[in-house]
Amino acid sequence: MDIKRAKQEIESAVRAYLATDDTGAPLIPPIRQRPILLMGPPGIGKTQIMEQIARECGIALVAYTITHHTRQSAVGLPFIRHRNYGGANRSVTEYTMSEIIASVYDKMEQTGLDQGILFIDEINCVSETLAPTMLQFLQGKTFGNQPVPAGWVIVAAGNPPEYNKSVRDFDLVTLDRVRRIDIEPELSVWQEYARAHRLHPAVTAYLELRPQHFYKVENDVDGPLFVTARGWEDLSAYLQAAGRLDLPVDEALIGQYLRHPDVARDFAAYWVLYQKYQTDYGVEEILQGKPFDAVLERALSAAFDERMSLVSLLLAGLNTRFGEARRTDAATDACYQQLRAFRRELGAMEDGEGPATVFRRLCGDCEARLAADKAAGRVLPEDAAARARAAALLRSWGAKLDERMDPDQAFDAVRTGFNSQVRRREQAVAVAGDALEAAFDFMERAFPDGQEMVVFVNELALGPDSAAFLAENECERFETYSRRLLLHQGQDELLAELDRDELRRSEGSLDF
Repeated sequence: MDIKRAKQEIESAVRAYLATDDTGAPLIPPIRQRPILLMGPPGIGKTQIMEQIARECGIALVAYTITHHTRQSAVGLPFIRHRNYGGANRSVTEYTMSEIIASVYDKMEQTGLDQGILFIDEINCVSETLAPTMLQFLQGKTFGNQPVPAGWVIVAAGNPPEYNKSVRDFDLVTLDRVRRIDIEPELSVWQEYARAHRLHPAVTAYLELRPQHFYKVENDVDGPLFVTARGWEDLSAYLQAAGRLDLPVDEALIGQYLRHPDVARDFAAYWVLYQKYQTDYGVEEILQGKPFDAVLERALSAAFDERMSLVSLLLAGLNTRFGEARRTDAATDACYQQLRAFRRELGAMEDGEGPATVFRRLCGDCEARLAADKAAGRVLPEDAAARARAAALLRSWGAKLDERMDPDQAFDAVRTGFNSQVRRREQAVAVAGDALEAAFDFMERAFPDGQEMVVFVNELALGPDSAAFLAENECERFETYSRRLLLHQGQDELLAELDRDELRRSEGSLDF
């Protein structure tokens, strides 16, 4: 199955294992709560879905790669304890608590959550000395003599033998005590993840054109050649940082992430062209509403790869603006909540506490809550960023308050800062809206009824920032094309066009 279906299966199992009846007894007795064994190729996203499941279920997560552990850290160190058996004193070997089990208790203390997932990765790649411990862990839910705490679900993951020569086979006894889920890489599922996590548009555009390069694992005389989902995501993160810092990106660097020479070479060539299209077509000028007649003829006669890359660049420029509007909006909303709280506090202000002190105390409380929520894993990175931006704005407004101000003066001073933020939000929305209209101007002239327009409108509907923007800000042309093109209905034509371009490329009729 694909990793999206696997996530659903695991999340359902977690909810079922943690559910209780009206007496507080588990719906599924602990002895029947089989650990989940997730088997799939490396770099497919097994750890990431654990983080998502834990967050969505409101429980904690402790994750370990077991190959990093020795038997002592997993089981604990031996020590001698004296006991009396049948009237005789005996020396008995016992073990200290496993580092892994201790981490579970530490996580419960840090987060205040007494339920969670204990995730052990690469469980079938352990050393000879640790293998019996892992079998005991799956069969008996213990490390050494330390049981996994109640309320914690065990999920383990491993790689099939074709991907790792050091893997160990599980015996029938162990397999009969686990729920095994086998997963395979699936580009369409990964594309949903890539879109939601805003991966670099060059990566997503390239894989739209070269789906066969998404996941490859081959063996060569010089060793394994591979490209994984993890490699694409890590490369995307570097490309985004390189763009901000103006760092060079070449085939050698790309090959450090895409460990398959043919794929690395092909993507490096695409990367050069992708950047060239950005300049040649004047994408920023198009989005700013400047005349584009000079590049229109080239777009009309371009190969399909080039046209799709141009659409990707337009979407990337739009999403930058949509993202800025969304971030500004989220920070403004968070500031508004603090402004309301400040007004309430001013009405109940105690003697001896001035308005400036009240406001700074509220700001400190806001930052403390954010720090606590981040430590406990109760907040998404996007929400945490919005709250952090709001906290910075609030601090800047608070710095302008004077203890000699009366409540009305203090509130007006803060409200002045907030009104400036509201204007920034309105400006960000206007910039994004104007760019969207400019992009439609170009698309209507260049590709009014082509698959390029299908992709353009589809991506606007599916992108997290564009979809949120369009939900709040009406765009008549988006609605018109959505109805006319019937979103998602042009996929067969798109694939056929890709096949035709691939055939022409193989015959040497295209430069790339």
